[in-house]
Amino acid sequence: MTSGSDKQTRRLRPRIIGLVTSDKVAKTRKVVFEYLARHPKYNKFVKRQTVLHVHDENNESRSGDHVEVMQCRPISKTKTYRLVRIVTRGPQVDLSVIKTEASRMFEKKKEQPAQAAASVAGN
Repeated sequence: MTSGSDKQTRRLRPRIIGLVTSDKVAKTRKVVFEYLARHPKYNKFVKRQTVLHVHDENNESRSGDHVEVMQCRPISKTKTYRLVRIVTRGPQVDLSVIKTEASRMFEKKKEQPAQAAASVAGN
């Protein structure tokens, strides 16, 4: 009655490729998956997107990466997908440079009202 082995074979689950938009939570990533759907009234294809919460066990992916995910058993209330592989890496951004530029801009904005008040008081 059984065929050769006692192991049950798992069915292949569909895999989805999406873009990581958030990596702020440990072992969880937000992945946006875009697809085309036909509008029921106008019969035109409309771009839709779905946000998936994905389990990333080793915290490998970063924001901006294209990843392949697969459906799995529920890991939490919202997580039912897990990371299979990273397809392409996103651009590396040095946050220290961005923070220093932002602080410089803030300092310049702080100085401008003080200079304007001094010039008005001097007249």
